[in-house]
Amino acid sequence: MALPARLAWLEPLIARLQRYLWLWPPIAFVLGLLGFFLVNRQQWLGAVLAIGLLLTWLLLIVESVASRWLSRRGRQTGLPRAVTTFITQVVHQETLFFCLPFFLATTIWASGQALFTGLMVGCALLAILDPLYFGLSQRHRWLYFLLHSLCVFVVMLVTLPIMFSLTTGESLVLAIAAMTFFSLPSLIGLLRPAGAVRWLAMFGLLILLGGLAWSGRAWIPPATLWLSGSALSPGFDTATRTPRGEMVLTPENLRARGLYAYTAIRAPRGLREKIYHVWRHDGRVVERIALIIHGGRDQGYRAWTHKQNFSGDVSGRWQIDVTTAVGQRIGTLRFTVADDADATHADGRIHRPPGIPGWNIRHLLGSRGE
Repeated sequence: MALPARLAWLEPLIARLQRYLWLWPPIAFVLGLLGFFLVNRQQWLGAVLAIGLLLTWLLLIVESVASRWLSRRGRQTGLPRAVTTFITQVVHQETLFFCLPFFLATTIWASGQALFTGLMVGCALLAILDPLYFGLSQRHRWLYFLLHSLCVFVVMLVTLPIMFSLTTGESLVLAIAAMTFFSLPSLIGLLRPAGAVRWLAMFGLLILLGGLAWSGRAWIPPATLWLSGSALSPGFDTATRTPRGEMVLTPENLRARGLYAYTAIRAPRGLREKIYHVWRHDGRVVERIALIIHGGRDQGYRAWTHKQNFSGDVSGRWQIDVTTAVGQRIGTLRFTVADDADATHADGRIHRPPGIPGWNIRHLLGSRGE
């Protein structure tokens, strides 16, 4: 008796389950929120959620590869197409909605990162709209392949730092490698390479896909790093790691006293990562200062830089980009230096960004000291 016949009972079961498929995206989104909030606290539970997500991907890929291998040997085996399509849709929904809270929270919306997160939101909506999703899977196989690749990419970006305390740069490289590797079975099904030219073309496309992801890394939010507080001040208390004092940022004050830039950056527990404060004056980089942060503190790891050398004409617009070692932006501090009312008042007050990172996590999950 052929395996599909033995599994024929799955098809009516899937038909019944599809009535309740609309429940899965909000469940996956809630699991993503739990994973997001548990990054710094009950990290083992966040890791369990991440491992579960990776296992569903692994099972899906193993089934796909095994079915192709056996079918080429004339054996009719594997799950029925309706079943595999349903499972794939569920995995896509689970991946996109689980990862969305991380990217919604860490995106700098006034930058190119908004395009990447917007693409994720669009793909998540597509995955829950059956006519669009199944139309894509049946008539637009190349777009479906790109959707599949995006899902592999984002799940690695989110889960690797949580599970293995990998830096953002290491996670990005491994996510690109995993995306190209796990996209191979889908690309083989699309191109059906039979000669050397088609095989070379297929590997060339995979290299191109990985190259595009790497070249666009500045537009990809660092999914598990975000700015939880920032401040500008003329002084700093290194014992308590808090900004002190206040002054108006006129050219004279800036040259005489310099300026401290304070940032609190949240990261998964166990993570040790190099970040940079990139000082820019009217868009031009004037200084790039490296810092080492450690994850695991609810309020974020408190780091600061002190710029004292302000030479030449310092009037104008300034910004301090907080970036990872590979150039992904975590946050930005902006200020204006002027002799008039446009000058920024650096008062040492810690400003917390709006959105999900600003939620009071202590009230949600209890409190924990440094």
